Amino acid sequence: MELTPAAAPVDHARLRRLLGDPGLSWLVDRARRRLEREQPLTGPVSLSAPTASQRASAERLLGRSPGSGRSLSVRLDEVDAVLRRSGISPGGLAPAVVALTGPIVLLGPAREAQERAWQEAYAPIDALADQVPALAAWAARLRGDGLVRRLAGGPAAARALLGQAAVALGSLPVDPPSSLPAFAARRLGSAHALDDGAPLATITLSGIRALTGFPDGTGAAWRREAWASAGLLRDELSSTVLTLNLRGTPALDWMADAGEPSVLTLRQLIRRPPAPAAPAVRICENPAVLAAAAEAYGPRSAPLVCLQGQPSAAALVLLRHLHEGGAALHYHGDFDWGGLRIASALLRRVPWRPWRYTAADYRAAAMADADGLPPLAGQPAEAPWEPALREALLELGVRVEEETVLDVLLSDLA
Repeated sequence: MELTPAAAPVDHARLRRLLGDPGLSWLVDRARRRLEREQPLTGPVSLSAPTASQRASAERLLGRSPGSGRSLSVRLDEVDAVLRRSGISPGGLAPAVVALTGPIVLLGPAREAQERAWQEAYAPIDALADQVPALAAWAARLRGDGLVRRLAGGPAAARALLGQAAVALGSLPVDPPSSLPAFAARRLGSAHALDDGAPLATITLSGIRALTGFPDGTGAAWRREAWASAGLLRDELSSTVLTLNLRGTPALDWMADAGEPSVLTLRQLIRRPPAPAAPAVRICENPAVLAAAAEAYGPRSAPLVCLQGQPSAAALVLLRHLHEGGAALHYHGDFDWGGLRIASALLRRVPWRPWRYTAADYRAAAMADADGLPPLAGQPAEAPWEPALREALLELGVRVEEETVLDVLLSDLA
């Protein structure tokens, strides 16, 4: 809503000479701000530390000295009366301010309209969340955390940005994995749409974390793996997975015959995945378990895959391939909150059965070395494969790393 010039004529030439004086610009500005806020043009407005020219301008306007204090005070209703009596602005101060400074947008209705536009800007993400329930909490959080407002600036830009983010997220995860630039070119019209630092990349990556459960982190390597968790590859060589005695390619068969660990890249797994061979594959969290198995049993060890922490894109591709080929997957990790989060993240992507990774196994390990174990630290996590495991960790409050139960795990790999 706007205040526009009144129907009563304003004598623009005289108005500019009287109220358009540079020494009164502060007065006009104060009056305009009151009009924007729908406040009455009555009562005093003050200027601290006025110059001599500003005092002289106020004296010419009022026909008297405005005083000699440290501040300059002028009553708006007195200015209104001067303008009416002189015939310069028969409608008073309000139309005079409009004539000098242009139409006035009322801030109350303008703010309401702006807020409506902002709410409507989130429509593409809301529609996507209706289709993909895993994104519902993320979409609600996005409305309240200020990220979109900081990145987009205005509601029109925000709607366009969120519309593209919805297009990208609605196409994920990609299986088989695809090049990130190729995906961006195909779905968003530009190979650089999801480059680091681009607002769209920031929004889309936050949605991917909600979609895949990828943990918090920072840095280039973390971003690469976060994209890869949804099947978008920035680098096919940096993402790797450590294995022992897997077979199914000439190279893997040769390494298995020697009983030596292998490092497989994402590129190898996409272009030439191993043929299904083993009916069961064990999975561990820490390289120490795999190294000990290679040392103890060499080619006689059962097949083993090591995540080395959070499951990489390469690990996820390999384990999905093994599962789809009929292999039963058995997982063990550290008995601590971080270990439970890693296991849960893997379980959301690939089915597995616990490998000595239950509440009973934890209690047995904790009781065997009750005095030598470090205390648990961090925020509790869930154990969806066995909720009793979380309760056991809360009860005993100690951390049991894989290295602590290495002998037990090795006995299963012989």
